[in-house]
Amino acid sequence: MPRMIAAAGVPTLEDVAKLAGVSRATVSRVVNAAPLVAEATVVAVQRAIDQLGYQPNRAARALVTRRTGVVAVLVVETDYLVFRDPYFPQAYHGALQAFRESDVQVVLAMARPGEKPTEMVRYLESGHLDGAIVLSHHGPELAQAMEASRQPVVFVGNPETEGVCYVDLDNVQAARTATQHLIAGGCRKIATVTGPLDMVSGRNRLQGFGEAMTDAGLDPTWYVEGDYSGVSGRRVAKLIEEHPDIDGLFVANDLMAIGAISMLRDTGRRVPDDIRLVGFDNSEAAEQVSPHLTTMTNPSDEHTRIAAEMLIQLMAGVRPEPPTVVLPSELVVRESA
Repeated sequence: MPRMIAAAGVPTLEDVAKLAGVSRATVSRVVNAAPLVAEATVVAVQRAIDQLGYQPNRAARALVTRRTGVVAVLVVETDYLVFRDPYFPQAYHGALQAFRESDVQVVLAMARPGEKPTEMVRYLESGHLDGAIVLSHHGPELAQAMEASRQPVVFVGNPETEGVCYVDLDNVQAARTATQHLIAGGCRKIATVTGPLDMVSGRNRLQGFGEAMTDAGLDPTWYVEGDYSGVSGRRVAKLIEEHPDIDGLFVANDLMAIGAISMLRDTGRRVPDDIRLVGFDNSEAAEQVSPHLTTMTNPSDEHTRIAAEMLIQLMAGVRPEPPTVVLPSELVVRESA
């Protein structure tokens, strides 16, 4: 079951009522923006709320408004990856920015890959949330279950499910661009470390790599599957063992690219002198490794900001138009290729 932590205020409704000189029921009406409350009363109650630092009880308020004031960024990944990959904090920040002018609380919830979709849907339907933004899902099962629940939800990444709103990157074209950059630099024996192939992003980046290689008349079959963790980038050793003449490498995210550089260094190969390398994400880590990574942009904060704006519309009962947004990626050239 996903985990969520929320905070509650110390002052009570009774404290506000006493300070404002009104009844508890009147404070409740002001807090819930009920009509027919005298303006002077509203001012007095609001002044007391500000003075005490009172925070409305969200559960009680939800009984009246049918809103909890809480949305979740639901990440379907291991704790290990979420707290090590810069993609996820950046994505969470984008959601926070989208709701910064409102009183909506944005919580981070995690569910392990392989957890039953019904568990995550139950969490969404629990009454604790108004909606969710889902990141890093593996396969269409979760989206299918959430679509059937009719709860407000937006995915970051193609959910492979008709009717579900989402924001995505043009991963196929991005991978084509990365591979074409290696080819333009003189590479002819090019391999790739893919993302997880149970994810659309992993398959799409492999597809773009293959298309660029085929268009250039080069062999598109040299690849090994990674899982977007840094340690899986070291699986490049298998490629080197099978194809010792590799001169170019497209790695499907920056963490894996850093792992790959480490392994290549262990085998006596230098980047970019012996093997040119292009990563993916343009994360902070890209400039913290030597050589600095040439990489494709993947602005996760922008993706979740747009997803949050779509979620706000869904929570208001309005279907976003368009219901899907696919954004371009750009090549950032540094030292590795």
